[in-house]
Amino acid sequence: MGNICRSPTAEGVFRSRSEAAGLGLLIDSAGTHAYHVGEQPDRRSQQHALRRGYDLSGQRARQVVAADFERFDLVLAMDGDNLANLHALCPAPLRHKVQLFLSYGTLDRDGEVPDPYYGGDAGFERVLDLIEDASEGLIAVIARKH
Repeated sequence: MGNICRSPTAEGVFRSRSEAAGLGLLIDSAGTHAYHVGEQPDRRSQQHALRRGYDLSGQRARQVVAADFERFDLVLAMDGDNLANLHALCPAPLRHKVQLFLSYGTLDRDGEVPDPYYGGDAGFERVLDLIEDASEGLIAVIARKH
């Protein structure tokens, strides 16, 4: 939603994993709302990610723009609310690009990445677990296509 917890974590994890796999991908994160535009990711997201080797400090929150649906092959949502928001913004011919991120994982293929903002440490760790899992699945799909 605000692009300070889940999405920047996904950007950092997926970028790291895709670079390790030798994939040259354009990766970016954005929120469906403008709550935190220009801000760094939440300090807790940064701390938990850094413990696993992902540096999120260079990222800044931004809001999804119409050009994103043309620019990117996939636009991945963290939950159903954001998926609905993205579908509403996306031109009909490009809606096939908008999917749930966890559909690429094995831990919770039909689920949502829970928002850890109002919770404790366990929530941020759960987000990382889910995102690492889905990232590996997405990398496998992309690698098969290239």
